[in-house]
Amino acid sequence: MKEKLYTIPLNDAVNAGDECPFCFVERNVEQDLLDFVLGAGASYMQADIRDLTDRQGFCRHHFKKMYDYGNTLGNGWILKTHYLRLIGEMKAELKKFSPSKSTFKGKFQKNSDRVNPIGIWAKEKTDSCYICKSFADTYERYMDTFFVMYKSDPAFRERIKNSKGFCLKHFGDLCEASENKLNDKEKSDFYPEIFAVMEKNMERLFDDVTWLVDKFDYRNQNADWKNSRDAIQRGMQKLKGGYPADPIYKQDK
Repeated sequence: MKEKLYTIPLNDAVNAGDECPFCFVERNVEQDLLDFVLGAGASYMQADIRDLTDRQGFCRHHFKKMYDYGNTLGNGWILKTHYLRLIGEMKAELKKFSPSKSTFKGKFQKNSDRVNPIGIWAKEKTDSCYICKSFADTYERYMDTFFVMYKSDPAFRERIKNSKGFCLKHFGDLCEASENKLNDKEKSDFYPEIFAVMEKNMERLFDDVTWLVDKFDYRNQNADWKNSRDAIQRGMQKLKGGYPADPIYKQDK
């Protein structure tokens, strides 16, 4: 299959030989979004972008990354106008609120079973995130691209079969997406291939971590480390995704 503009990032991710090509893509897209929101292009000063960030806000995870990224003024402007909008919304919610009537049965309910409009509103605001939403839209397109390439490009399919597989999260996403992206014949080929890749590479990670532990035995102190030196971060990535050993991503000075 001839490489096209939309296939380049996924090809690059697979060719990187990472523990999960979708983690590789996720990191690149997230860093691009941090640059877009807070970087030298000053997107936070554009009215249409600020309107989006004011409405959607940011989750705890991405506020931390924005703080670590730097740009005090940019973060300040984003917070200032987001607060302005949020306070207005909060006042409207508080004004129309009326507490529910207490009942004997309610005393025995779990907090998670109770319905409180302020609690619902607060949760919506805490969960809402401009970066998460932007990435989710991009990720869906990459998932579509994966299956287009898997079905039409034998070389890409072969690289996947010989790859290090995927983290569990992205493996699960692939399996869920395949239900709509593949027909019955394609599924009968896809699942055995992708399952074999995952089994082989989960066992490889287990062996690497096991040897790392065994290296702490005095009897193995002079033995070769093999592929175990970075087994902790790779092992964590395989289970949960992401890059535990990555340095903080900061604004280019």
